This record gives sequence, C-alpha cells and structure tokens, in this order.
Amino acid sequence: MAIVKVIEVIASSEKGIEDALQQAVKEVSKTVRNIDSVYLKDTKVHVKDGKIISYGVICKVAFRVSDDD
Repeated sequence: MAIVKVIEVIASSEKGIEDALQQAVKEVSKTVRNIDSVYLKDTKVHVKDGKIISYGVICKVAFRVSDDD
C-alpha cells in the first residue's frame, strides 16, 4: 500500500504561470522524491506601473512516502 503526503508550496516566475509551476516542481524535486502530482490551488500576478512583472502560484505537491508494492 502506498502512503502519499501532500505539501503546499509557493513559487514565482517572470515568464508565466506554467513556468512558475515548473519552478515549484524543480525546487521541490531537490529534496523530495516520488512526486506524483501537483494541484494548482491559486494564482496571482505582481503588477508594477500598470504591467505584470511576475506570476505566482500556490500549489499542493503530492508524493509517495511509502510503497510496499
């Protein structure tokens, strides 16, 4: 039986929402193995002088901590 843990992380990017998600997975992957999925919980943008300067995401990362199969 697999046990799955979920952590919530925040990431940002100047390129876009998809890149912010990629950054989240990239950073979490440095210390967490067996990532199964990422749930996009919320998004936001930072604005300066009427222009979007960065994109932020709050996401939940699910990963297996035990796998007896």
